[in-house]
Parts: sequence; C-alpha cells; structure tokens
Amino acid sequence: MNAFIALSVFFLMSSCQKQKDQTPNVIVILLDDLGYADVGFNGAKDIFTPYIDELAEQSVVFDNAYVSYPVCSPSRAGLLTGRYQDHFGYGLNVLFAPKDEHMGLPKTEFTLADLFKTKNYTTSAIGKWHLGAHESLRPRQRGFDEFFGFLSGGHRYFPHEWILEDEIAVISQYDAYKTKLLKNGSRVEENEYLTDALSREAVDFIGRNSNNPFFLYLSYNAPHSPLQATQKYLDRYEHLPKGKRKTYAAMVSAVDDGVGAIVNALKEHQLKENTIIYFLSDNGGSKFNGSQNTPLRGHKGELFEGGIKVPFFMHWPKKLEGGHRYQEPIIALDIFATLKSIVHPDLSLPNEIQGTNLMPYLRGINQQAPHPYLFWRNNGHQPPFENGNRPRYITWSVRTPDTKLLIRKSDTMLFDMKHDHSETLNLKDSLSREVELLDNEIQKWNAFNIDPAFMGLKDNKRYNELHPDRFTQDD
Repeated sequence: MNAFIALSVFFLMSSCQKQKDQTPNVIVILLDDLGYADVGFNGAKDIFTPYIDELAEQSVVFDNAYVSYPVCSPSRAGLLTGRYQDHFGYGLNVLFAPKDEHMGLPKTEFTLADLFKTKNYTTSAIGKWHLGAHESLRPRQRGFDEFFGFLSGGHRYFPHEWILEDEIAVISQYDAYKTKLLKNGSRVEENEYLTDALSREAVDFIGRNSNNPFFLYLSYNAPHSPLQATQKYLDRYEHLPKGKRKTYAAMVSAVDDGVGAIVNALKEHQLKENTIIYFLSDNGGSKFNGSQNTPLRGHKGELFEGGIKVPFFMHWPKKLEGGHRYQEPIIALDIFATLKSIVHPDLSLPNEIQGTNLMPYLRGINQQAPHPYLFWRNNGHQPPFENGNRPRYITWSVRTPDTKLLIRKSDTMLFDMKHDHSETLNLKDSLSREVELLDNEIQKWNAFNIDPAFMGLKDNKRYNELHPDRFTQDD
C-alpha cells in the first residue's frame, strides 16, 4: 500500500512538473494612465521601480509600443479582443450604467479569457474592469472564472471611502468610485489600500493555481486619479516636494511592490521560467495626474505619441531571450494574436483579429516590421450630443515603420518617427505625396469601422435625460 501511494505521488508530481514545463501561464499587468517616462527602464530618475526594472531587464522591451486608443475603456476593449475597437463600435469611454446591456463590450466579441478557456485554463480578472457594469457584461460572463475588483472607470484607493454597498446605491457617474469591491458575485469588506489588495489577490491566485495553467488579467487602477497614497509609499519620496508628482510616484511604487510580490510567488512555485508576463499601460500619462511622457509630445486623450505610446515589455524566459529592446512599431492588439499562436494556433475565431503574432519577429525568424501600418481614430474630441445628433470632430492617425500622419480638424501633420520621436517638425509640405498615400490608407481602414455604439463620458448629462431610471432601484 505504501509503495502504491509513493508511486501515485511520484506520477502526480511528474504530471505537475510536466505542466510547469510545457504549458505557459500568462499574466497581463495593465497599469492605468502611466506616463511613458515614469518607470526606470524608460529613464525615470525620480520614481523608483526596481522590481519592474529587474523584470524588464529579463524581457523584450518594446521601444515603439502602442495601444489602440488614447483613453481607458476603448484601449482595454482592443487589448482583450485583439481587434480595432472601432470595428465593433467601441469608440468612447463607457458610462457606469448597470441597467444598460449595450453600454460595454458587445457580447459578440470573443475575449482573451474566452481564448484560454478553450484550453481549460483557470482565468481571473483582478482590478479595474471598465467594460460594462450590466450583469451580462461583467468579467465572469466574458470568460473569466474569477473576478476581484470594481466595474467603473476608476475607484477611490482608501477602504474607509468605500461607503456604498452595491451599484444600486450609486446615484451619479462618479459615485461608483466609492462602491465596495466585488469578489465574484458578492461585495466584500476590505481593509487594505486598493493597489495592495489587488496585488495580494494576484499572489493568492497564483498560489491556488500553481499546478494548473492559468491566465491572470491584473488591471491596476494606479496611477489613475484620484491621487491617493499611503504614508508607507510617500515616505520613499522625501526628495520630491509635496504635490501631485510625489503622490503619483508613491502610487507607482505600490504597483512596483506588487510586481515584486508576483515575481516572488512565481519563483516560489517554480513557474517563472514558463510564465508569459506582459507589462503595459492602457494609454499615456494624463496631464492632470503628475505623470511625465518625456520626450513624447502630448498626453492621454490625444493621438500624439504621449497619448498612445506606452511602456511595454514581454517576459518569457523559456522561449524569449531577454535583455534587448525591440524597435519596430507594435500594438497592444498583438498580445491576443501572439498568445493565440502559443496557446491554440488552430482555433477558428468568430471575429477577425487585427493583431500580429510577434513570436517570429522576436526570435529573429522574420526580420521585417510586423506592421506596415498602425491606425487610430479618436472619437473623444467631440462635443456632447445636442438634439440627438453628434457633431463629428474625429482625429486620425496612421503609423508606418518610418513615419506618422496625424489629421486633427484642419491640421495635417507628418512626422519622421525614426529621428523625431517628439513630433516637432511637420513635413507635410515637403512630403505631400506621402501624406496623400497615408491618408488613402486611413480611408481604406476606416471603411471597416462603425460609429460609436453608445454614448460616452461627455454625454453623461444627456444620457441621464434619456434614461431617468439609470440609477433607480427596480421594484
């Protein structure tokens, strides 16, 4: 009997080790409104990110990495579907509308979590969701087995401010920042600073699933406003004067500690070598939160580099040699395409994805640029609805490996992206033929786009008028 038990334990351990050796776990670490220059691996001197930087040193860092939209919610929709979000009408930041099943990621969209469920991964979303508050749009209805976090576009960081028991207690758009956190289907009491709580739950998830393949979507709220940090993190920045930059730096430090704890958990369970980790921000730094996008022009909400170019790396020691920086333009949509090629390459998807599998490029098999063109359509510079109609003030951009065209109202700008990362010299007059060709590419791409399918944040007042029962409790 003892021999039988010993043999069983041996085979069980062998099976677990085989899983660790062959099936990669995946963690996507997504920050919110992080400035391009606010991590050490991108040159930060006044903000300390030792754990993030150490991981970046072991990874492939993308020096020209973009997200598909310059504000939170549409960018996340693109990342989780691998598709340009304007292809399915996700062109604005969603409102917090728990009764509206159309205010969020359409149910027709296949998510990264859905992809991993086709291979029986355990999936978890931790942190900020911001892809719909209706019951049918929440993480556990979109491929995630577990959820710990909040549904709105932001949240207060201190637990004593989480005074609303549930979404039915919310009476305005930003009231949702004060709800208790949601764990799967129930609201929970929480005592930790928000960032620390999210990191704790991530470490716990890794520990509980160390013998099963897992996908973790860790969506930090930091350093999105409101600017709030505990004294523990503020004390690290005595060299900074009291103000936005100091609190912002402290918030980034909280994330850095979380990344360190996650890496330690992976090491403890012998998972680090075969865990794919992506690190990025959902858009560029905001002009309101003390962030820095140096040397980039612009900020969150714009299609200048400061709004869409983000800190970004991919870590997978088992398959990718770390310690180098990749220069060709890539986009967050590539995460889906790359992971699909690794996890389930033969899967037929319900919707066409626009990302590219980066593995052949990162391993030197393909020496070309992954994308001849990357596109953006910014619907955010539009006034609110008036008399049911939305005036069109869309900003467009297209990026090639060498140049970038940006069209904003009556302004047309062409930049040399090999030598002018700060977008200072407009070449449109000397390269008018290039402008014409790139504008034509935008029009061809836009033929697949549709108008925003729902109202956005700037339409909050009008939405309330059209939906007077938005926050009322049903009988």
